[in-house]
Amino acid sequence: MIKTDIIIIGAGPVGLFAIFEAGLLKMKCHLIDALPQPGGQCTEIYPKKPIYDIPGFPEILAGKLVENLLEQSKQFTPGFTLGERAETIEKNKNGTFNVITNKGTIHNAPVVAIAGGLGSFEPRKPDILNISNYEGKGIDYMIKNPKIYKNKKVVIAGGGDSALDWSIFLTKINAKVTLIHRRNEFRGALDSVEKVRKLTQKKKIDLLTPAEVINVAGNRILESITIKHKENTIIQKTDYFIPLFGLSPKLGPIAKWNLDIEKNAIKVNTFDYQTNQPGIFAIGDVNIYPGKLKLILCGFHEATLMCQSAYQIINPGKRNILKYTTVSGIEGFDGTIKKAPKATIQRIN
Repeated sequence: MIKTDIIIIGAGPVGLFAIFEAGLLKMKCHLIDALPQPGGQCTEIYPKKPIYDIPGFPEILAGKLVENLLEQSKQFTPGFTLGERAETIEKNKNGTFNVITNKGTIHNAPVVAIAGGLGSFEPRKPDILNISNYEGKGIDYMIKNPKIYKNKKVVIAGGGDSALDWSIFLTKINAKVTLIHRRNEFRGALDSVEKVRKLTQKKKIDLLTPAEVINVAGNRILESITIKHKENTIIQKTDYFIPLFGLSPKLGPIAKWNLDIEKNAIKVNTFDYQTNQPGIFAIGDVNIYPGKLKLILCGFHEATLMCQSAYQIINPGKRNILKYTTVSGIEGFDGTIKKAPKATIQRIN
């Protein structure tokens, strides 16, 4: 049995940041994730995807963000059970929880934080009859290694942030990018939409709206696609077709844990992101509440407040005085303290 203070189910960015916030309060974490390495979607699906809304980083690759979070948390020596899925959760008579994986590994803690992102997921595929014939042969549903698209003809379909951001990024490696969307309006960030339109004016992106791909063709590998653009039908040669229509999430075993579920997400309060089961929290994309925004930075906020309440559960009656790391520094579990150098004030007469 693995014992800890907080069991975190999900080792994506929000789960990794929770290690740091818990560590500041002298609480130890153990993370469970079905993937073989930490990072969640940022590692498994789009490690080279640029992220633009992390405070202090005008642009950071998803994989690099994960590296930074692991570096930030390592002083608090978290434990990891990777390549195993959290299957069942049981509450013990002493108030602690046992979380058991599909391989039978038992984890015990007084607090459980579910940071499972979108849960298990599958890409949403366009309704094209023979599309499965070319999957992995020119048709990709996610971008893991953008270098393979260098100097290639690439058609991206979609209207959200992923489609916009990847279209922008691939122009930087001299890919010939065509972006297709069924509507004239995009769902992504306004700044990204503006960048795409400027690149279109510079003829670095061929933008087709309203349009959709209705057929794919080729001899063993993808060679061309058929596009319905307004009233016209266009056959366009391409090396790659990448439909980025998002992911179809499934909660998996979590759905059977007697938690309040709404729209395939876990309902929580907005005080500390606790579920209807005391001691079980849900943070990040896996939760839902009025005004919820599925952003990594919002998940960081939720993780911070969750840890404050977890401290009270683990240390009942003990007062926690909020300390600012700029003043107190960061004390690791080995007793070492990192402190920022004192600021010097220069007086001007």
